[in-house]
Amino acid sequence: CLQIKWTLSPFVYVLMRWAGMNVLTNERPHVCQSSEEGPTSTSGQPFPWHHMRLPKTVSPLHYDLAIHPNLTTLDFSGVVRIQLEVHRDTSLVILHAKQMQISEALLLAPEGARPLRVLEYPRFHQLALLLDSPLAKGGTYQVLLGFSANLSDSFHGFYKSSYRTSSGEVRVLASTQFEATFARAAFPCFDEPAFKAKFTIQIIREPRHIAISNMPIVKTVELPGGLLEDHFDTTVKMSTYLVAYIVSDFLSVSKTTHRGVKISVYAVPEKIDQTALALDAAVTLLDFYEEYFHIPYPLPKQDLAAIPDFQSGAMENWGLSTYRETALLYDPHKSSPSDKLAVTKVIAHEYAQWFGNLVTMEWWNDLWLNEGFAKFMELISVNVTHPELQVDDVFLGKCFEAMEVDSLPSSHPVSTHVENPVQIQEMFDDVSYDKGACILNMLRDFLTPEAFEIGIIRYLKHFSYQNTVSQHLWESLSNLCSPDHLNKGDRKREEFCSARARHSTASQQWFSDDELDVQAIMDTWTLQEGFPLVTVEVRGREVRLSQERYLKTDDPSLTEGFLWQIPLTYVTSASSTVHRFLLKTKTDVLYLPQEVDWLKFNVDMSGYYMVHYAGDGWNAIIHLLQHNHTVLTSNDRASLIHDVFQLVGVGKVRLDTALDLSLYLSRETETMAVTQGFEELVPLYKLMEKRDMAALENQMKGYIVDLFRGLIDRQNWDDSGSVSERVLRSYLLLFGCVRNYPPCVEKATRLFNEWRASGGHMSLPVDVTMAVFMMGARTPEGWDFLFEKYRTSLQMSVKSRMKVAMAFSPLRDKLAWMLEQSVQGDVMKLQDLPDVVVTVSRNPRGYNLAWDFLRANWHTLIKKFDLGSNIIAYMVTGVTNRYSTTEMLDEVKRFFGSLTEETGSEMRSIQQTYETIQDNIRWMEAHLPELQAWLDKHRPRIV
Repeated sequence: CLQIKWTLSPFVYVLMRWAGMNVLTNERPHVCQSSEEGPTSTSGQPFPWHHMRLPKTVSPLHYDLAIHPNLTTLDFSGVVRIQLEVHRDTSLVILHAKQMQISEALLLAPEGARPLRVLEYPRFHQLALLLDSPLAKGGTYQVLLGFSANLSDSFHGFYKSSYRTSSGEVRVLASTQFEATFARAAFPCFDEPAFKAKFTIQIIREPRHIAISNMPIVKTVELPGGLLEDHFDTTVKMSTYLVAYIVSDFLSVSKTTHRGVKISVYAVPEKIDQTALALDAAVTLLDFYEEYFHIPYPLPKQDLAAIPDFQSGAMENWGLSTYRETALLYDPHKSSPSDKLAVTKVIAHEYAQWFGNLVTMEWWNDLWLNEGFAKFMELISVNVTHPELQVDDVFLGKCFEAMEVDSLPSSHPVSTHVENPVQIQEMFDDVSYDKGACILNMLRDFLTPEAFEIGIIRYLKHFSYQNTVSQHLWESLSNLCSPDHLNKGDRKREEFCSARARHSTASQQWFSDDELDVQAIMDTWTLQEGFPLVTVEVRGREVRLSQERYLKTDDPSLTEGFLWQIPLTYVTSASSTVHRFLLKTKTDVLYLPQEVDWLKFNVDMSGYYMVHYAGDGWNAIIHLLQHNHTVLTSNDRASLIHDVFQLVGVGKVRLDTALDLSLYLSRETETMAVTQGFEELVPLYKLMEKRDMAALENQMKGYIVDLFRGLIDRQNWDDSGSVSERVLRSYLLLFGCVRNYPPCVEKATRLFNEWRASGGHMSLPVDVTMAVFMMGARTPEGWDFLFEKYRTSLQMSVKSRMKVAMAFSPLRDKLAWMLEQSVQGDVMKLQDLPDVVVTVSRNPRGYNLAWDFLRANWHTLIKKFDLGSNIIAYMVTGVTNRYSTTEMLDEVKRFFGSLTEETGSEMRSIQQTYETIQDNIRWMEAHLPELQAWLDKHRPRIV
């Protein structure tokens, strides 16, 4: 039996005094051994709960949290008082705590405070509080826990961050990142999304710092020893992963929305002048979301904080969203249009999470309800508030990225079972975010934007401050005009239903109860992995349709048993009107009013599926693109490029057909189609870079340069034009320089030399800086100059471009040094290490350095970035996804196969890596001779 003497901290006395209670004893009761088999606590005694998930016998109603971080000793202490509601009689309370010392544990009752017996089970991050007498069903009780821990040196929980001023001084701050399962590392709590509660937070700090949290400060109290204690207002009801607080020396700028919500952006003092874009975008976007959701924002303020050390892009903590500096800071003179779009998008994403904060998924299996919806709302909100940024181009690319992962056998359904923290972390991937967004966009197009918006508003209002599953969303989007669901005063829905009744059209037929079952449709997209390939074969006026799973595998049996309800859209040579057809069966036939020269399915890529045009279908498409490509939209052209090359890999289309289609790109000028051309063609030579086949590799590179030579030559080396034109310019000039196209190399090298001669003071056009830096990093002197500018620059977007250029240098000694510096985290931030590793892996002179580095530093990486995180997955797949030999596959398998479950052997990204390399091997074996023959045949035509 374990005996502990309890010494009450000042925190406990404060809270006890507030509660008007006295401590009856300060001795911990004796804990007796039990014969029950099961988990064993740290004390050696049986732990009384056997499950990863918490029991539902009690739930929290309110947390009083007092916390004191010490930024000198880099630790923190605190007390939490939790008000509990009891749902079943119990003598046991199970909650979460991770890597912290519990100094007090008390049950607070009217007759006094009684010590609780405490057992800890670190494997599940659980504490058991044992009571002498049971808590009664229907009652409310309070438990009080004193705790302490070190500030984390990772990017999760309550962690240490730092930055260096321009004078070289290192300043320390403390910030939080609790999603998904890290609130338990900051204070004892019920750390599951369904356990929503209210939080009242107090933070003790030094006068030289400020403290911010989810809610505004209501008062500040002076404490003995010169410390200050900030008291924050009570939050709305929310999950633990949304709690946030920061202690720092940040400065802020503020504005208010139309309805009076105060918006503030916080940053380190020397970067506060880079916050104007974020502040304006935040105000505009919150106004938009209030209008769109028809629900007033429920908090009095919303802060945005740029954290110097931050693993992901941003976090949607309610009232205090946190961001990586590159995701929030923008210099109008140094940042690019892509930077502006990225900052606006990430704010739109985090603000859209108001949807998920208000109505939260019951469990992490439905994470996509938060993240997929937020990714989708980036498209809707930015299109309305910032149409000049042309966000559609980026959104389409995200659907293609999702398909890349979703086409592997190891993919998972959007809604899938997860249990432990590693599995939960793995849910934060392209399937949850990007596929989730793309299927919502498909549903919106199918239902019409008006119906979709009405259904979303209905969902939010009905389930506010509750937890839901996917079914609740589908029910809210169904039967919109049923008399049982029409509420008086819901003017927008009344107007919609009235108009629909008066003007029923073909596009609205899906709303009739006989035709539409939203849940039946969407279950086929959320409860099974993968996506369909629709084969279209035209015979006169008859269009034969069939569906199958698109899957990169050599085992056909893996594609069996899948069926989707697919909202098909199409246009034809005879009609630009978008026609619709719901394909519910494996095969079906539709009939055209007349014979056509061509048809294009999946209009604007609004659906999450690929299309194969059987028979003479692809030849008709190629003929159209070669003679009149602008008949189709840029998105349609991009989707054709994507689909035809992806179909080569599964044997549906010959490689020469796809390459024949690519010839039209010499006349293409639209950003989405051009960039998708690069996305399909560049990987072909990237596979060869890691093999000894320089002749074919250079021939392929030459084809791509010649294909886009005219477009590259027409680019100005300035910052003129629309956002889309400027993004395209930057892309083309960078490609031309990397591929050693002489006019690009000469111009960029000259600009770099002039910039260097000026000491870096000469103003370079923003759109060309990436190409200029890339050329400069090719020499030791240029690399050293770039690094010195990187070290002293305060412009985050400029530093990002310098970092990429240095990591793509041909100088192997510099690459190795850069990798080591990144892991040390002094001059180059540890948060930037994943980008450095992956960029070096894409460098033909550095890919083996990146692979060696990943293996040598594996245990450090999984400690810093956490097992199962998207960052670890990004490095694993990014470093290995262009290998295409059995020798490298064996080497990769030997390393990952040597890991244990505790060090990552069960991660999905490792299986994805194996499958991707196997697919690369199949592609190279099947298509290299065909590629060589096609390039030889077309060489005269493209020179």
